[in-house]
Amino acid sequence: MALAIPKAIAQELFLLQAGIPGARWQTREQLHLTLRFIGEVDGRQANDIDDALAAISAPRFTLALKGVGEFGGKKPHAVWAGVSDGQAVSHLNRKIEAALQRIGVAADERRFTPHVTLARLRAAPVGKVMDWLADHAFYAGPPFAVEQFALYSSVLSP
Repeated sequence: MALAIPKAIAQELFLLQAGIPGARWQTREQLHLTLRFIGEVDGRQANDIDDALAAISAPRFTLALKGVGEFGGKKPHAVWAGVSDGQAVSHLNRKIEAALQRIGVAADERRFTPHVTLARLRAAPVGKVMDWLADHAFYAGPPFAVEQFALYSSVLSP
């Protein structure tokens, strides 16, 4: 489940995508804010998930992207843009998590960190990643309205 990123903001993020050798940058169309990753599911389970998600209601809210970060610590494997105030999106994540657990989907044990993945990294020079993070630390995007979320399908390449 994810929030789509408006085209104008996706274009802004696209302009940040340079400066890390070996990074696999996301295309504008791939940019989204993941609310919950599920993994592989069969057709019946996908229908159950779709039904559970359709029953979720949450108030509309405004979201703005702010700052950048990485996952992986000393060996970063992804760089991302964060959010300025994650309270509303975290509330939506909790509602999604509860709905999924009610239909038997295992709980996500990872702490929810609202973000938009900008690139996946493999063997990227750590110094270049740190330089990129410092160069874009003060990124701040304009606010946008969040009115719905969608089920996304991801295909990760090796």
